[in-house]
Amino acid sequence: MEIFFITVVAVLVVAGIWFRWHLENKRSTELQAFASSRGLSFQRSPDSDADERLARFTMFQRGRSRKAWNTIRGSMTLGTHEVKLEMGDYRYTIDTGSGKNRRSETRRFSYLVAHNPIGHCPEVIIRREGFFDRVKGVLGFDDIDFESDEFSRRFHVSSDDKRFAYDLVDPGVMEYLMKSSPPALELDGGLVCVSDGKGRWDPDEFQRMSELVGGLFQRWPRHLASSMAGGERGGNAP
Repeated sequence: MEIFFITVVAVLVVAGIWFRWHLENKRSTELQAFASSRGLSFQRSPDSDADERLARFTMFQRGRSRKAWNTIRGSMTLGTHEVKLEMGDYRYTIDTGSGKNRRSETRRFSYLVAHNPIGHCPEVIIRREGFFDRVKGVLGFDDIDFESDEFSRRFHVSSDDKRFAYDLVDPGVMEYLMKSSPPALELDGGLVCVSDGKGRWDPDEFQRMSELVGGLFQRWPRHLASSMAGGERGGNAP
């Protein structure tokens, strides 16, 4: 009986491993087809340089054993701009507890990083407002508030350059963000990252996120674009 039980457990473990491999292989195949249909390159294997390229963004600084894979690169025409893009899957492991209670959890998510065709800008983070953001607001730790109460309720915006953030998030951009409801946007230097570090996207969602960031570039305030082109606005180079 004991041997039978051990055998059943072993079979279930092997079946689980195979099923997980099957799903990952299917996902990679679908993403490769997505990339190929758009003239983009695809790298299924781990991307050893990802940490160095993506480290400026908060979500890529978490945990250990960080790895990017299913990486898609290239340029897409989004509106009137030719935009250089990188997108794919990412994972990291976090440890909690200690001793016998020590546990490890691996988290996986999808991301998109676009080179900003407008130019370089200061760091700006735009994400959905959460419970703890509201608590901080009550305690006096406010994010940047805008004229639209609805926008301020739905989104948390932070930046060391508040003037730039106000100029960027004008009424047109506010309306677009409320309509498109992005997971999170982090602008830094010449790059824009789209991801909230939660969950993985299917090919249709990768396309939607590409169009979303393209829509942001299309609605970029003209006076701000002019000042950036003239070198009045800064930011770290990509």
